[in-house]
Amino acid sequence: MQLSNKTKLGGILVAKGLVTEADIETAVAHQRQHGGLLGQNLVAMGAITQAQLDAVLNSHPRVPRSVEETGLPLAQLLKMLLKNTYAGDLRTASEMRNSLGLPFNVVIKLVAEATEQKMLAALGQAPGAASGELSYGLSELGRSVAKEAMDQNGYVGPAPVSLDAYQQRIIAQKISNERIDQARVEAGFADLIVTDQFIQNIGPAINSGKSILLYGPPGNGKTSLAERIGALFAGPIYVPHAVDLDGDIIKVFDPSIHRQVSTSDGTAASPGGVMLEDVDNRWVPCKRPLVIVGGELTLQMLDLEFNPVSKFYEAPIHLKALGGTFLIDDFGRQLVKPTDLLNRWIVPLESRVDYMKLHSGRTFSVPFDELIIFATNLNPTDLMDPAFLRRIPYKLETVGPSPDVFRRIFRMVSKKYGLEPTEKILDFVIDEITVQNGEVLAGYQPKFICEHVINACKFKGEQATFSMDEIRKGLGHLLVRDSGKLKNMAHAA
Repeated sequence: MQLSNKTKLGGILVAKGLVTEADIETAVAHQRQHGGLLGQNLVAMGAITQAQLDAVLNSHPRVPRSVEETGLPLAQLLKMLLKNTYAGDLRTASEMRNSLGLPFNVVIKLVAEATEQKMLAALGQAPGAASGELSYGLSELGRSVAKEAMDQNGYVGPAPVSLDAYQQRIIAQKISNERIDQARVEAGFADLIVTDQFIQNIGPAINSGKSILLYGPPGNGKTSLAERIGALFAGPIYVPHAVDLDGDIIKVFDPSIHRQVSTSDGTAASPGGVMLEDVDNRWVPCKRPLVIVGGELTLQMLDLEFNPVSKFYEAPIHLKALGGTFLIDDFGRQLVKPTDLLNRWIVPLESRVDYMKLHSGRTFSVPFDELIIFATNLNPTDLMDPAFLRRIPYKLETVGPSPDVFRRIFRMVSKKYGLEPTEKILDFVIDEITVQNGEVLAGYQPKFICEHVINACKFKGEQATFSMDEIRKGLGHLLVRDSGKLKNMAHAA
Protein backbone atom coordinates (compact mmCIF):
# COMPACT_ATOMS: atom_id res chain seq x y z
CA MET A 1 0.00 0.00 0.00
CA GLN A 2 1.54 3.31 -1.11
CA LEU A 3 1.17 6.17 1.34
CA SER A 4 -0.69 9.16 -0.06
CA ASN A 5 1.37 12.19 -1.02
CA LYS A 6 -1.30 14.31 0.64
CA THR A 7 0.39 13.93 4.04
CA LYS A 8 2.02 17.32 3.80
CA LEU A 9 3.25 20.03 6.08
CA GLY A 10 1.62 22.65 3.86
CA GLY A 11 -1.85 21.17 4.22
CA ILE A 12 -1.52 21.02 8.00
CA LEU A 13 -0.40 24.64 8.23
CA VAL A 14 -3.32 25.70 6.01
CA ALA A 15 -5.77 23.69 8.13
CA LYS A 16 -4.51 25.47 11.24
CA GLY A 17 -5.02 28.82 9.54
CA LEU A 18 -1.35 29.80 9.79
CA VAL A 19 -0.73 30.16 6.05
CA THR A 20 -2.78 30.25 2.85
CA GLU A 21 -2.77 28.00 -0.20
CA ALA A 22 -1.11 30.86 -2.09
CA ASP A 23 1.68 30.96 0.53
CA ILE A 24 2.31 27.25 -0.01
CA GLU A 25 2.46 27.60 -3.80
CA THR A 26 4.94 30.47 -3.48
CA ALA A 27 7.06 28.55 -0.98
CA VAL A 28 7.14 25.45 -3.20
CA ALA A 29 8.33 27.55 -6.13
CA HIS A 30 10.97 29.16 -3.90
CA GLN A 31 12.00 25.71 -2.65
CA ARG A 32 12.49 24.38 -6.18
CA GLN A 33 14.78 27.28 -6.97
CA HIS A 34 16.73 27.59 -3.73
CA GLY A 35 16.33 24.20 -2.02
CA GLY A 36 15.77 23.70 1.68
CA LEU A 37 12.72 22.34 3.49
CA LEU A 38 9.22 23.67 2.98
CA GLY A 39 8.98 25.02 6.52
CA GLN A 40 12.31 26.82 6.16
CA ASN A 41 11.12 28.50 2.99
CA LEU A 42 7.86 29.63 4.61
CA VAL A 43 9.84 31.17 7.47
CA ALA A 44 12.25 32.85 5.05
CA MET A 45 9.29 34.34 3.16
CA GLY A 46 7.81 35.71 6.37
CA ALA A 47 4.62 33.70 5.89
CA ILE A 48 5.08 32.07 9.29
CA THR A 49 7.41 32.55 12.24
CA GLN A 50 9.92 29.96 13.38
CA ALA A 51 8.10 29.76 16.72
CA GLN A 52 4.81 28.95 14.97
CA LEU A 53 6.49 26.34 12.80
CA ASP A 54 8.19 24.74 15.81
CA ALA A 55 4.90 24.64 17.72
CA VAL A 56 3.22 22.81 14.83
CA LEU A 57 6.05 20.32 14.43
CA ASN A 58 6.23 19.65 18.16
CA SER A 59 2.51 18.90 18.36
CA HIS A 60 2.68 16.08 15.82
CA PRO A 61 3.74 12.44 16.06
CA ARG A 62 7.51 12.31 15.89
CA VAL A 63 9.41 10.17 13.44
CA PRO A 64 10.82 7.07 15.19
CA ARG A 65 14.60 7.27 14.93
CA SER A 66 15.10 3.59 15.66
CA VAL A 67 13.27 0.28 15.70
CA GLU A 68 12.80 0.68 19.45
CA GLU A 69 11.11 4.06 19.01
CA THR A 70 8.41 2.56 16.77
CA GLY A 71 6.97 0.93 19.90
CA LEU A 72 6.81 -2.43 18.11
CA PRO A 73 9.04 -5.51 18.46
CA LEU A 74 11.65 -6.13 15.78
CA ALA A 75 10.13 -9.53 14.97
CA GLN A 76 6.74 -7.97 14.26
CA LEU A 77 8.22 -5.23 12.07
CA LEU A 78 10.08 -7.88 10.09
CA LYS A 79 6.80 -9.72 9.50
CA MET A 80 5.22 -6.46 8.31
CA LEU A 81 8.16 -5.88 5.95
CA LEU A 82 7.88 -9.38 4.50
CA LYS A 83 4.07 -9.27 4.17
CA ASN A 84 4.14 -5.90 2.42
CA THR A 85 6.98 -7.03 0.15
CA TYR A 86 5.14 -10.24 -0.72
CA ALA A 87 1.71 -8.63 -1.27
CA GLY A 88 2.99 -5.52 -3.05
CA ASP A 89 5.88 -7.05 -4.99
CA LEU A 90 8.18 -4.44 -3.46
CA ARG A 91 11.75 -4.33 -4.73
CA THR A 92 13.65 -1.45 -3.17
CA ALA A 93 14.07 0.00 0.30
CA SER A 94 12.38 3.19 -0.94
CA GLU A 95 9.27 1.24 -1.97
CA MET A 96 9.29 -0.53 1.40
CA ARG A 97 9.62 2.80 3.19
CA ASN A 98 6.64 4.24 1.32
CA SER A 99 4.57 1.13 2.00
CA LEU A 100 5.38 0.87 5.71
CA GLY A 101 5.31 4.58 6.49
CA LEU A 102 8.54 4.25 8.42
CA PRO A 103 11.64 6.44 8.02
CA PHE A 104 14.36 5.28 5.69
CA ASN A 105 16.94 4.51 8.40
CA VAL A 106 14.50 2.18 10.20
CA VAL A 107 13.59 0.41 6.97
CA ILE A 108 17.28 -0.02 6.10
CA LYS A 109 17.75 -1.65 9.52
CA LEU A 110 14.85 -4.04 8.82
CA VAL A 111 16.15 -4.86 5.34
CA ALA A 112 19.60 -5.57 6.75
CA GLU A 113 18.12 -7.83 9.43
CA ALA A 114 15.94 -9.69 6.91
CA THR A 115 18.94 -10.11 4.61
CA GLU A 116 21.09 -11.42 7.46
CA GLN A 117 18.39 -13.95 8.33
CA LYS A 118 18.31 -15.09 4.68
CA MET A 119 14.71 -13.91 4.15
CA LEU A 120 15.65 -11.19 1.64
CA ALA A 121 18.35 -11.37 -1.02
CA ALA A 122 20.04 -8.47 -2.79
CA LEU A 123 19.59 -8.76 -6.57
CA GLY A 124 21.85 -5.94 -7.74
CA GLN A 125 21.04 -2.41 -8.80
CA ALA A 126 17.35 -1.75 -9.25
CA PRO A 127 16.39 -1.17 -12.92
CA GLY A 128 16.11 2.53 -13.67
CA ALA A 129 17.39 3.56 -10.22
CA ALA A 130 19.62 6.57 -10.90
CA SER A 131 20.83 6.59 -7.30
CA GLY A 132 22.16 3.06 -7.57
CA GLU A 133 19.61 1.72 -5.12
CA LEU A 134 19.66 -2.03 -4.67
CA SER A 135 16.82 -4.33 -5.62
CA TYR A 136 15.74 -7.07 -3.22
CA GLY A 137 13.73 -10.25 -3.58
CA LEU A 138 12.16 -12.67 -1.13
CA SER A 139 14.01 -15.93 -0.64
CA GLU A 140 12.15 -19.21 -0.28
CA LEU A 141 12.45 -18.79 3.48
CA GLY A 142 11.20 -15.21 3.21
CA ARG A 143 8.18 -16.27 1.17
CA SER A 144 7.41 -19.00 3.67
CA VAL A 145 7.62 -16.59 6.61
CA ALA A 146 5.52 -14.00 4.74
CA LYS A 147 2.79 -16.53 3.93
CA GLU A 148 2.76 -17.81 7.51
CA ALA A 149 2.50 -14.23 8.80
CA MET A 150 -0.36 -13.56 6.34
CA ASP A 151 -2.16 -16.63 7.67
CA GLN A 152 -1.81 -15.31 11.20
CA ASN A 153 -2.82 -11.76 10.31
CA GLY A 154 -3.67 -10.54 6.83
CA TYR A 155 -3.16 -6.83 7.49
CA VAL A 156 -0.92 -5.22 4.86
CA GLY A 157 -0.15 -1.52 4.75
CA PRO A 158 1.48 1.15 6.90
CA ALA A 159 2.98 -0.28 10.06
CA PRO A 160 0.66 -0.02 13.06
CA VAL A 161 1.30 2.17 16.09
CA SER A 162 1.29 0.86 19.63
CA LEU A 163 -1.79 1.02 21.83
CA ASP A 164 0.09 3.27 24.23
CA ALA A 165 0.93 5.73 21.43
CA TYR A 166 -2.71 5.72 20.29
CA GLN A 167 -4.00 6.42 23.79
CA GLN A 168 -1.53 9.27 24.28
CA ARG A 169 -2.37 10.80 20.90
CA ILE A 170 -6.12 10.85 21.64
CA ILE A 171 -5.44 12.77 24.85
CA ALA A 172 -2.97 15.12 23.16
CA GLN A 173 -5.51 16.18 20.50
CA LYS A 174 -8.66 16.39 22.64
CA ILE A 175 -11.55 18.09 20.91
CA SER A 176 -11.84 20.52 23.82
CA ASN A 177 -8.34 21.78 22.95
CA GLU A 178 -9.86 23.61 19.99
CA ARG A 179 -11.57 26.88 20.88
CA ILE A 180 -14.71 27.66 18.91
CA ASP A 181 -15.49 31.35 19.38
CA GLN A 182 -18.78 33.13 18.81
CA ALA A 183 -17.75 34.47 15.40
CA ARG A 184 -17.06 30.93 14.14
CA VAL A 185 -20.36 29.63 15.50
CA GLU A 186 -22.28 32.47 13.85
CA ALA A 187 -20.47 31.88 10.56
CA GLY A 188 -21.20 28.13 10.74
CA PHE A 189 -24.91 28.81 11.24
CA ALA A 190 -25.05 31.63 8.67
CA ASP A 191 -27.38 29.69 6.35
CA LEU A 192 -29.78 28.98 9.22
CA ILE A 193 -31.95 31.35 11.21
CA VAL A 194 -31.12 30.91 14.87
CA THR A 195 -31.61 33.26 17.80
CA ASP A 196 -28.79 34.98 19.65
CA GLN A 197 -29.94 33.16 22.78
CA PHE A 198 -29.40 29.82 21.07
CA ILE A 199 -25.90 30.91 20.01
CA GLN A 200 -25.09 31.84 23.61
CA ASN A 201 -26.33 28.45 24.81
CA ILE A 202 -24.77 26.24 22.15
CA GLY A 203 -21.35 27.93 22.20
CA PRO A 204 -20.29 26.69 25.66
CA ALA A 205 -21.75 23.25 24.88
CA ILE A 206 -19.60 22.96 21.76
CA ASN A 207 -16.47 24.02 23.62
CA SER A 208 -17.07 21.51 26.39
CA GLY A 209 -16.33 18.59 24.05
CA LYS A 210 -18.73 16.43 26.04
CA SER A 211 -22.36 15.57 25.17
CA ILE A 212 -25.35 17.55 23.96
CA LEU A 213 -29.05 16.69 23.76
CA LEU A 214 -31.04 18.50 21.06
CA TYR A 215 -34.73 17.86 21.49
CA GLY A 216 -38.02 19.31 20.34
CA PRO A 217 -40.77 18.86 17.74
CA PRO A 218 -39.81 17.46 14.34
CA GLY A 219 -38.79 19.62 11.44
CA ASN A 220 -37.03 22.43 13.28
CA GLY A 221 -33.42 21.85 12.30
CA LYS A 222 -31.94 19.56 14.94
CA THR A 223 -30.07 17.52 12.35
CA SER A 224 -28.94 20.61 10.43
CA LEU A 225 -27.69 22.20 13.64
CA ALA A 226 -25.82 19.06 14.68
CA GLU A 227 -24.15 18.73 11.26
CA ARG A 228 -22.98 22.32 11.38
CA ILE A 229 -21.66 21.90 14.92
CA GLY A 230 -19.48 19.03 13.73
CA ALA A 231 -18.25 21.07 10.77
CA LEU A 232 -17.08 23.91 13.03
CA PHE A 233 -14.02 21.96 14.15
CA ALA A 234 -10.99 22.23 11.91
CA GLY A 235 -8.21 20.24 13.54
CA PRO A 236 -6.12 18.74 12.19
CA ILE A 237 -5.80 15.60 14.25
CA TYR A 238 -3.74 12.48 13.59
CA VAL A 239 -5.44 9.15 12.92
CA PRO A 240 -3.37 5.95 12.82
CA HIS A 241 -3.72 3.62 9.88
CA ALA A 242 -3.76 0.77 12.39
CA VAL A 243 -3.11 -0.02 16.06
CA ASP A 244 -1.20 -3.03 17.38
CA LEU A 245 -2.02 -5.00 20.53
CA ASP A 246 0.72 -7.60 20.83
CA GLY A 247 0.13 -8.89 17.32
CA ASP A 248 -3.60 -8.22 17.06
CA ILE A 249 -4.20 -5.43 14.53
CA ILE A 250 -7.08 -2.92 14.60
CA LYS A 251 -7.56 -0.91 11.40
CA VAL A 252 -8.62 2.64 12.33
CA PHE A 253 -8.15 5.00 9.39
CA ASP A 254 -11.24 4.97 7.18
CA PRO A 255 -11.22 7.16 4.03
CA SER A 256 -15.02 7.20 4.02
CA ILE A 257 -14.95 9.00 7.39
CA HIS A 258 -11.53 10.60 7.77
CA ARG A 259 -10.80 13.51 5.43
CA GLN A 260 -7.07 13.91 4.89
CA VAL A 261 -5.55 17.35 5.20
CA SER A 262 -3.85 18.29 1.95
CA THR A 263 -2.96 21.19 -0.29
CA SER A 264 -4.14 21.59 -3.85
CA ASP A 265 -0.72 21.51 -5.48
CA GLY A 266 -0.40 17.70 -5.25
CA THR A 267 3.32 17.77 -5.96
CA ALA A 268 6.48 16.70 -4.16
CA ALA A 269 9.09 19.32 -4.98
CA SER A 270 12.14 17.48 -3.72
CA PRO A 271 12.85 14.43 -1.57
CA GLY A 272 11.60 15.29 1.91
CA GLY A 273 10.84 18.84 0.83
CA VAL A 274 7.06 19.05 0.66
CA MET A 275 6.29 16.01 2.76
CA LEU A 276 6.14 16.77 6.45
CA GLU A 277 9.76 16.10 7.34
CA ASP A 278 9.32 15.35 11.03
CA VAL A 279 6.03 13.46 11.29
CA ASP A 280 5.48 9.74 11.69
CA ASN A 281 3.76 8.73 8.45
CA ARG A 282 1.96 5.84 10.14
CA TRP A 283 -0.44 8.60 11.18
CA VAL A 284 -2.71 10.49 8.77
CA PRO A 285 -3.40 14.21 9.39
CA CYS A 286 -7.17 14.65 9.08
CA LYS A 287 -9.89 17.12 9.79
CA ARG A 288 -11.81 16.28 12.94
CA PRO A 289 -14.33 13.61 11.86
CA LEU A 290 -18.09 14.00 11.81
CA VAL A 291 -19.93 10.67 12.04
CA ILE A 292 -23.72 10.51 11.71
CA VAL A 293 -25.80 7.45 12.51
CA GLY A 294 -29.56 7.09 12.47
CA GLY A 295 -32.03 4.27 12.75
CA GLU A 296 -29.48 1.74 11.50
CA LEU A 297 -27.40 1.92 14.69
CA THR A 298 -27.00 -1.36 16.58
CA LEU A 299 -24.96 -2.33 19.62
CA GLN A 300 -22.79 -4.52 17.38
CA MET A 301 -21.65 -1.39 15.53
CA LEU A 302 -20.02 -0.24 18.78
CA ASP A 303 -17.86 -3.37 19.08
CA LEU A 304 -14.63 -4.34 17.35
CA GLU A 305 -15.38 -6.20 14.12
CA PHE A 306 -13.13 -9.22 13.61
CA ASN A 307 -12.77 -10.51 10.07
CA PRO A 308 -12.24 -14.30 10.28
CA VAL A 309 -10.73 -14.33 6.78
CA SER A 310 -8.23 -11.48 7.03
CA LYS A 311 -7.85 -12.04 10.80
CA PHE A 312 -7.62 -8.43 11.86
CA TYR A 313 -10.13 -6.01 13.38
CA GLU A 314 -11.99 -3.00 12.05
CA ALA A 315 -12.45 -0.24 14.62
CA PRO A 316 -16.08 0.42 15.58
CA ILE A 317 -17.72 3.54 14.25
CA HIS A 318 -17.46 5.56 17.47
CA LEU A 319 -13.71 4.87 17.70
CA LYS A 320 -13.36 6.30 14.20
CA ALA A 321 -15.12 9.43 15.52
CA LEU A 322 -12.57 9.99 18.30
CA GLY A 323 -11.39 13.57 18.32
CA GLY A 324 -14.50 14.65 16.42
CA THR A 325 -18.29 14.64 16.58
CA PHE A 326 -20.62 11.64 16.79
CA LEU A 327 -24.27 12.43 16.01
CA ILE A 328 -27.00 9.98 16.92
CA ASP A 329 -29.86 11.28 14.80
CA ASP A 330 -33.50 10.46 15.52
CA PHE A 331 -32.45 9.05 18.88
CA GLY A 332 -35.06 6.63 20.16
CA ARG A 333 -35.84 5.25 16.71
CA GLN A 334 -32.80 2.99 16.38
CA LEU A 335 -32.87 -0.78 15.98
CA VAL A 336 -31.23 -0.91 19.40
CA LYS A 337 -33.39 0.01 22.39
CA PRO A 338 -32.57 3.44 23.85
CA THR A 339 -31.98 1.94 27.30
CA ASP A 340 -29.52 -0.61 25.88
CA LEU A 341 -27.55 2.08 24.06
CA LEU A 342 -27.51 4.32 27.10
CA ASN A 343 -26.36 1.48 29.33
CA ARG A 344 -23.55 0.81 26.85
CA TRP A 345 -22.38 4.41 27.08
CA ILE A 346 -23.17 5.39 30.65
CA VAL A 347 -19.62 4.64 31.82
CA PRO A 348 -17.80 6.25 28.86
CA LEU A 349 -19.84 9.45 29.18
CA GLU A 350 -19.11 9.62 32.90
CA SER A 351 -15.47 8.50 33.04
CA ARG A 352 -14.47 9.54 29.49
CA VAL A 353 -12.95 6.08 29.00
CA ASP A 354 -14.33 3.25 26.84
CA TYR A 355 -13.44 -0.43 27.02
CA MET A 356 -13.05 -2.71 24.01
CA LYS A 357 -12.79 -6.50 23.94
CA LEU A 358 -10.91 -8.71 21.50
CA HIS A 359 -12.41 -12.04 20.47
CA SER A 360 -9.73 -13.68 22.65
CA GLY A 361 -11.34 -12.07 25.68
CA ARG A 362 -8.63 -9.47 26.25
CA THR A 363 -9.94 -6.00 27.09
CA PHE A 364 -8.25 -2.64 26.70
CA SER A 365 -9.24 0.98 27.23
CA VAL A 366 -9.22 4.06 25.02
CA PRO A 367 -9.96 7.67 26.01
CA PHE A 368 -13.56 8.44 25.06
CA ASP A 369 -12.92 11.88 23.61
CA GLU A 370 -15.59 13.03 21.17
CA LEU A 371 -18.53 15.38 21.13
CA ILE A 372 -21.64 13.20 21.39
CA ILE A 373 -24.88 14.76 20.12
CA PHE A 374 -28.24 13.09 20.69
CA ALA A 375 -30.96 14.55 18.47
CA THR A 376 -34.55 13.49 19.07
CA ASN A 377 -38.14 14.63 18.55
CA LEU A 378 -39.33 12.31 21.31
CA ASN A 379 -39.76 13.27 24.94
CA PRO A 380 -36.32 12.90 26.58
CA THR A 381 -37.85 11.69 29.84
CA ASP A 382 -39.40 8.79 27.91
CA LEU A 383 -35.97 7.81 26.58
CA MET A 384 -33.65 8.42 29.52
CA ASP A 385 -33.85 8.05 33.26
CA PRO A 386 -32.64 10.89 35.53
CA ALA A 387 -29.28 9.17 36.06
CA PHE A 388 -28.49 9.30 32.36
CA LEU A 389 -29.91 12.77 31.81
CA ARG A 390 -27.52 13.94 34.52
CA ARG A 391 -24.60 12.67 32.44
CA ILE A 392 -25.56 14.89 29.50
CA PRO A 393 -24.39 18.33 30.63
CA TYR A 394 -26.06 20.35 27.85
CA LYS A 395 -29.73 20.00 26.91
CA LEU A 396 -31.12 22.40 24.34
CA GLU A 397 -34.69 22.51 23.10
CA THR A 398 -35.41 23.48 19.51
CA VAL A 399 -38.85 25.00 19.14
CA GLY A 400 -40.99 25.92 16.19
CA PRO A 401 -40.53 29.40 14.68
CA SER A 402 -42.72 32.36 15.49
CA PRO A 403 -44.68 33.83 12.55
CA ASP A 404 -42.03 36.53 12.10
CA VAL A 405 -39.17 34.00 12.11
CA PHE A 406 -41.18 31.74 9.79
CA ARG A 407 -41.43 34.62 7.31
CA ARG A 408 -37.65 35.10 7.46
CA ILE A 409 -37.05 31.39 6.89
CA PHE A 410 -39.51 31.32 3.99
CA ARG A 411 -37.82 34.29 2.31
CA MET A 412 -34.32 32.84 2.80
CA VAL A 413 -35.30 29.41 1.45
CA SER A 414 -37.23 30.92 -1.45
CA LYS A 415 -34.20 32.98 -2.46
CA LYS A 416 -32.10 29.82 -2.72
CA TYR A 417 -34.62 28.46 -5.23
CA GLY A 418 -34.81 31.72 -7.20
CA LEU A 419 -38.30 32.46 -5.89
CA GLU A 420 -39.72 35.51 -4.14
CA PRO A 421 -42.85 35.24 -1.98
CA THR A 422 -45.20 38.18 -1.61
CA GLU A 423 -46.63 39.24 1.74
CA LYS A 424 -49.99 37.93 0.55
CA ILE A 425 -48.51 34.46 -0.03
CA LEU A 426 -46.76 34.48 3.36
CA ASP A 427 -49.97 35.50 5.11
CA PHE A 428 -51.89 32.79 3.27
CA VAL A 429 -49.41 30.02 4.13
CA ILE A 430 -49.30 30.93 7.82
CA ASP A 431 -53.09 31.20 8.02
CA GLU A 432 -53.63 27.85 6.27
CA ILE A 433 -51.23 26.01 8.56
CA THR A 434 -52.11 27.57 11.91
CA VAL A 435 -55.69 28.86 11.68
CA GLN A 436 -57.40 26.72 9.07
CA ASN A 437 -55.72 23.45 10.07
CA GLY A 438 -54.71 24.07 13.67
CA GLU A 439 -51.09 22.99 13.14
CA VAL A 440 -47.85 24.56 14.34
CA LEU A 441 -45.27 26.26 12.18
CA ALA A 442 -42.04 24.32 11.62
CA GLY A 443 -38.71 25.19 10.05
CA TYR A 444 -38.91 22.54 7.34
CA GLN A 445 -42.22 23.72 5.88
CA PRO A 446 -40.89 26.53 3.61
CA LYS A 447 -38.46 24.14 1.88
CA PHE A 448 -41.21 21.55 1.52
CA ILE A 449 -43.54 24.06 -0.16
CA CYS A 450 -40.84 25.59 -2.39
CA GLU A 451 -39.79 22.20 -3.73
CA HIS A 452 -43.37 21.28 -4.59
CA VAL A 453 -43.82 24.56 -6.44
CA ILE A 454 -40.55 23.99 -8.35
CA ASN A 455 -41.57 20.46 -9.33
CA ALA A 456 -45.05 21.54 -10.43
CA CYS A 457 -43.66 24.30 -12.64
CA LYS A 458 -41.08 21.90 -14.08
CA PHE A 459 -43.85 19.45 -14.98
CA LYS A 460 -45.78 22.17 -16.80
CA GLY A 461 -42.66 23.49 -18.55
CA GLU A 462 -43.07 26.90 -16.94
CA GLN A 463 -40.59 29.18 -15.21
CA ALA A 464 -40.62 28.55 -11.50
CA THR A 465 -42.72 31.14 -9.70
CA PHE A 466 -45.12 31.30 -6.80
CA SER A 467 -48.81 31.22 -7.56
CA MET A 468 -51.67 30.83 -5.16
CA ASP A 469 -52.80 27.70 -7.00
CA GLU A 470 -49.43 25.97 -6.65
CA ILE A 471 -49.11 27.07 -3.02
CA ARG A 472 -52.47 25.41 -2.30
CA LYS A 473 -51.30 22.21 -3.98
CA GLY A 474 -48.06 22.26 -1.96
CA LEU A 475 -50.02 22.68 1.25
CA GLY A 476 -52.23 19.81 0.14
CA HIS A 477 -49.18 17.54 0.13
CA LEU A 478 -47.98 18.96 3.43
CA LEU A 479 -51.28 18.33 5.15
CA VAL A 480 -53.09 15.04 4.56
CA ARG A 481 -56.49 13.83 5.70
CA ASP A 482 -56.79 11.22 8.42
CA SER A 483 -60.26 10.12 9.56
CA GLY A 484 -61.69 13.38 8.32
CA LYS A 485 -59.20 15.53 10.20
CA LEU A 486 -56.20 17.21 8.63
CA LYS A 487 -52.92 16.16 10.20
CA ASN A 488 -49.45 17.42 9.48
CA MET A 489 -47.71 14.18 8.52
CA ALA A 490 -44.75 15.40 6.52
CA HIS A 491 -41.29 14.82 7.89
CA ALA A 492 -38.51 17.36 7.92
CA ALA A 493 -36.93 17.73 4.54
